[in-house]
Amino acid sequence: MGTIAITLISILIQALPALIIIYVIGLVILFFINRELAAKILFVTSACAAVVAVGLICVFLFIQGLPAMFDIGVFNFITGTDWRPTWDPPLFGILPMIVGSLYVTAGAIFFGVPIGIFAATFMAKFCPKPIYGILKPSINLLAGIPSVVYGYFGMVVLVPFVRENFGGNGMSILTASILLGMMILPTIISISESSMRAIPSEIYEGAIALGASNENATFRVILPAAKSGVMASVILGIGRAIGETMAVRMVAGNQTILRMPNEFLSGARTLTSNVVIELGYAADEHRAALIATGVVLFVFILIINVLFSILKKREGI
Repeated sequence: MGTIAITLISILIQALPALIIIYVIGLVILFFINRELAAKILFVTSACAAVVAVGLICVFLFIQGLPAMFDIGVFNFITGTDWRPTWDPPLFGILPMIVGSLYVTAGAIFFGVPIGIFAATFMAKFCPKPIYGILKPSINLLAGIPSVVYGYFGMVVLVPFVRENFGGNGMSILTASILLGMMILPTIISISESSMRAIPSEIYEGAIALGASNENATFRVILPAAKSGVMASVILGIGRAIGETMAVRMVAGNQTILRMPNEFLSGARTLTSNVVIELGYAADEHRAALIATGVVLFVFILIINVLFSILKKREGI
């Protein structure tokens, strides 16, 4: 069943260029016949494209990963502390990678979220125009820097800094957390700032008219009113942090050892790093186990988004 589904997906992907050409030609012809219908079809297909892409990814991951997970044992796979793919029999336990991902993501949230929200608040309500003209392009540029450049910066600057000031060899959970905190800043700042600017000016002016200072009106009225957008920015930042690969691989140490909470100066390997390090030479059961690691990562992202949706409903935002 899984092989048939993968074959069908492969055929669909190979036929995709021809389907796109047929779709574009048909849409152009329809545009001259009925513009309104052509516009509706264009909008619907554009909206469905993302859903189809996510669906294909889900099908591939679960068809390829779930059988391996069941063969290894779901409990053994998730709670196992040994990752030894070359042993006979091999051991596939991803708990150290799960813990490493959680540590690094929690550290990124600790460093990045407060700075991002305060920076967005400053840019939305307190920043003079000349300074804003410098800050905004800088934030946009920060978002466009490739991950490998961040990783190189971390190796050259952050690793020696952590080694000299905190101890250890510098390639650690702390270093990766600081670096990821920097990487999620553009997402948090941009979305939070846009959310605060979207609040009607009458709300802010009403708070000022009632005697609130600029700071009180901003932090007690505008920021709570924009909490939906701010929370969305944090969730997207968490997704960026937990899904980051190259930069973390370059500075985290990549040690497949279960770490305790007080070992932030020790190295760790994340789920994404584990996949990218070994997928190039993995085969058979080893490769399937790496794809199953991707399934676990996908489920983590799904849980985060579901919790965010539940929280939005409870808060009424």
